Amino acid sequence: MIDVVYFAWVRERIGLPKERLDTTSATVRELVTELRAREDRYEAAFADLSALRVAVDQELTDFDAPLAGVREVAFFPPMTGG
Repeated sequence: MIDVVYFAWVRERIGLPKERLDTTSATVRELVTELRAREDRYEAAFADLSALRVAVDQELTDFDAPLAGVREVAFFPPMTGG
């Protein structure tokens, strides 16, 4: 089982802050493909991966990161500073 956490507009589009999934996906990219196939709201949230960042077990990474042994994947828009 893996916890998938959504922040900001990703959470708004999906309608959930977090969910627990049982997945066979090997990478974050495969997980995104699996999520996009679920419902239109996931397709909308993950339509443009260049507008998203991902963290695996609270470490920033990329969409090719492996999921073996991972407990949490978080998706969020790029952070802006000021």
